[in-house]
Amino acid sequence: MKTYQQTRLKRGFTLVELLVVIAIIASLAALATPVIFKQRKKADMAQATGNAKQIHALLVEFESDFGQFPSEGTADSDADLKDYHGEYSNDFLGQILAAGYIDSEKIFYAKAGSSTGINKKPDNSFKDRTDTLVAGECGFAYVKNLSISKNSNTPVLMAPMSTKSTFDKDAYGGKGIVLRLDSSVSQMLLSKKNKAKLPTGNTLFDIGEDTIWGDQEPEIALAK
Repeated sequence: MKTYQQTRLKRGFTLVELLVVIAIIASLAALATPVIFKQRKKADMAQATGNAKQIHALLVEFESDFGQFPSEGTADSDADLKDYHGEYSNDFLGQILAAGYIDSEKIFYAKAGSSTGINKKPDNSFKDRTDTLVAGECGFAYVKNLSISKNSNTPVLMAPMSTKSTFDKDAYGGKGIVLRLDSSVSQMLLSKKNKAKLPTGNTLFDIGEDTIWGDQEPEIALAK
């Protein structure tokens, strides 16, 4: 006579046993999901950090040739750059591509950095202004009218910004990245109001005495 165990092995799992296994797998998946999401956000932030450092090197090279970082003035000064100016950081950072300093759009990408909510991986198509750094391909907000001669602690690129003073708190797990003129990149903790916090108690874009900006508000171009 066959034993119960022999019968169960021959027939496979019973319905109850199968449901128990499915429930266990579902529970393990539910526990793992937050960890996976957290690691994904860290990877996205690391990618943006690396890209920001590469952009800094190109900004310095650009200034050595044009006298300042990409601006309305540099657009006016060179025929190849004349169409690369406007409201968004895409317009100004596009001057780096138009001037031939790099042949790829990939370093301008930062996930969730577009203030318009568009997220598009760069396609490396930039023959003219209409297809250079289109919406979603550039994820860095850009502080206009800077040069390397300014205070080395001055921010020049930030991600992922949703307004001219606030960051997207969910994109990188409650942090934002800030590239400064000295080429350092900080991963800054965000406040409950989604502003980058400084050790002094101020936030990154506060103006006034004892701030990096003094009484002059920074001219920030958001990413499209």
